[in-house]
Amino acid sequence: MSQIKSSPTKTSTPQSSKPGNLIASLAPVICILLGYIIWRFVIGSSSNFTKPDKNSFFWPDHEGPIGGLSKMYLGGIIVPILIGCFLTVLTFVIERFLTVTKAAGNGSISEFIRKVQFHLANKDLDKALEECEKQKGAVGNVMRGGLHKYKEMTTNSSLSTDQKILNIQKEIEEATALELPMLEKNLVFLSTIASVATLLGLLGTVLGMIRSFSALGDSGGGEAAQKLSQGISEALYNTALGIGTSAVSIIMYNIFTTKIDVITYGIDECGFTLTQSFAANYK
Repeated sequence: MSQIKSSPTKTSTPQSSKPGNLIASLAPVICILLGYIIWRFVIGSSSNFTKPDKNSFFWPDHEGPIGGLSKMYLGGIIVPILIGCFLTVLTFVIERFLTVTKAAGNGSISEFIRKVQFHLANKDLDKALEECEKQKGAVGNVMRGGLHKYKEMTTNSSLSTDQKILNIQKEIEEATALELPMLEKNLVFLSTIASVATLLGLLGTVLGMIRSFSALGDSGGGEAAQKLSQGISEALYNTALGIGTSAVSIIMYNIFTTKIDVITYGIDECGFTLTQSFAANYK
């Protein structure tokens, strides 16, 4: 029965992953476009400046920002990209949180494994399967697949004990191969943004410094020094956004990898528990 059930699951997994992959590919683009909209029409609204530029649409040359937030607009065209990176991080943090929380299941993983070990020691496979249904996570799914094969091997008289254990191990490996990609999916976006956001922030700062020193060369006196200090302040908004986005991405990446390691360890414990129990109870 377990072999019959596993075949539709394997064939459906690649099909169901295509929409998810498409959404994951489009999410950064959508977030960057949204970042531009926030930068251009919210932060860069004409009402936020004393000398708005009415002649340009894509990148108006506003002057005289009103308030600290509107000064971020003058940081340049890298600012909306950094805002988009931050929105991308938030998007995948929410997506990974929902996925990893669901994969962790209900209750403690170690407690779940101890309960299954107790039922296996008493040769009560039905109660062990009930525990898997209650767990409702990746560990429970792997354990359930292994238990179905375990139950099948207890009534099989044509194979040796070693062959039966190998069949149980193979079933666990197949169930694990279905669960682990789901856990690690999309983490690459967090790790990539953690590195790229800081570099983008520095790029925006350098471009802002170039503009500031160019303006200094075109004018002179105390007004030039004032514009230089103002330009440097505006350019540093890029650095602040880049470092902040990178910090959030690194922290959340480490949190998720730690949670995934706990689930992975639980899955490894499933294989060890089932094979050792079968070897001890059905020699």
